[in-house]
Amino acid sequence: MVQLSARETPNVIFLDAVGTLFGVKGGVGEAYRQVALQFGVDVPAAILNRAFFQSFQAAGSAAFPDTPAAALSEKEFAWWRAIATQTFQQAGVLEQFRDFDAFFAALFAYFATAEPWFVYPDVRPTLEQWHNSGIELGVLSNFDSRLYGVLQSLGLANFFSSVTISTESGVAKPDSQIFHLALHKHHCPASLAWHIGDSFEEDYQAARSAGLRGIWLRRNESGIG
Repeated sequence: MVQLSARETPNVIFLDAVGTLFGVKGGVGEAYRQVALQFGVDVPAAILNRAFFQSFQAAGSAAFPDTPAAALSEKEFAWWRAIATQTFQQAGVLEQFRDFDAFFAALFAYFATAEPWFVYPDVRPTLEQWHNSGIELGVLSNFDSRLYGVLQSLGLANFFSSVTISTESGVAKPDSQIFHLALHKHHCPASLAWHIGDSFEEDYQAARSAGLRGIWLRRNESGIG
């Protein structure tokens, strides 16, 4: 992933989640298609993939300021449901679902498991190296509270001493505030921290704007997180 030298060793390294640590098997469109098939709806993965990313980009940030913890999961569910609804509407098959609510509940639960995800092959060896070197590690992601379970089910959770997500923080990358919230958990100044992610704007540029060293990890696929 990223090699360290003796001259430049940070106190903390933050990593983005989807598209950096792990990706979606076959892409989001394929994952959506597989769950839709269980409800009798068949649509090509490529169509769903295009529709999803258009809907996702139009949805705005997954950040819910001033939301009580008890209401957070409901907000997350509704935010993703709106994206799924728009995705299948753009694909022209929304009306084919007899019970879209049941479908979306299954889809939302599916992405909370390990099943749709794969860990990039360079991730575990690199995390082990950094962890053994005494560097603190954190996840910093524009994702929701399902991330805790996904990290656990993928065998990655034990590497990280902090997880900072936009839905809980009430602010999302590229806003500098989410970086400062993550830094506070480690009592670390921005100058001694790195952030690694696959988005040039939300990870690399945003980290630099917040005073961290930003590292752009150019994966072969687009991700969310």
